[in-house]
Amino acid sequence: MTVRGTLVDIPTADGTADAYLAHPDDDRAHPGVILYMDAFGLRPQLERVADRLAGAGYTVLVPNAFYRNGRAPVVELPELIDVENAEELFGRIIPLLATLTPEATSRDADAFLRWLADSPLVQDGPVGLTGYCRGAVLALRTAATHPDRIAVAAGFHGGSLATESPDSPHLGADRITAELYFGHADQDPSLPPEQIDRLAQALTAAGVRFRAEVYAGAPHGFTQADTTRYDAAADERHWEALLGLLKRALPA
Repeated sequence: MTVRGTLVDIPTADGTADAYLAHPDDDRAHPGVILYMDAFGLRPQLERVADRLAGAGYTVLVPNAFYRNGRAPVVELPELIDVENAEELFGRIIPLLATLTPEATSRDADAFLRWLADSPLVQDGPVGLTGYCRGAVLALRTAATHPDRIAVAAGFHGGSLATESPDSPHLGADRITAELYFGHADQDPSLPPEQIDRLAQALTAAGVRFRAEVYAGAPHGFTQADTTRYDAAADERHWEALLGLLKRALPA
């Protein structure tokens, strides 16, 4: 299927968010999906992920979540990100991550969902979410704050999903109506076993339909081919899980 990718601007309560939009090049409406970026931001790697999703029959929006600090790329990145030797890079990224508060995430989700609802390229009805790294947090929060708009949400190698903080994402479980999937990275310091258990317990207690799997041997960031943490086998497993979930909940 031929895919078209374009850059779009989305008015938000806090300004204008730039975003990448990918969709089948057939001038028809397709189910909508928001792809929430990882900590490295909107870049060609995520555009390639969006293109592959669009090729499966979806209209995919990839917002620049750091838009309050500028248009993408907010932080200049090398072609291959050496995660093990990126102290200076993380020094620039960590303050940006701090801007993604629960309140800002909810306001942004309002804008993104409204934009999709108004787009002739998106079918009427609820949409899907997929998020990577910090994007898994954004997906989980959006599923809780906009339950009437989200049919399904997935998160891959997400961190800090079930902390002891009073605003931890897992605490919104009782508001979620979407079906969820999590592909956790094995031995991920950003999501230790106690957080995996805490998340599962909260979702189970809330009656949320979900499946969570730990990808044995896969490092944090295993889906991102432009980093040294990429794991091709785990990435393909992620694609099987994500496309299976979307096809069941939002058939293209």
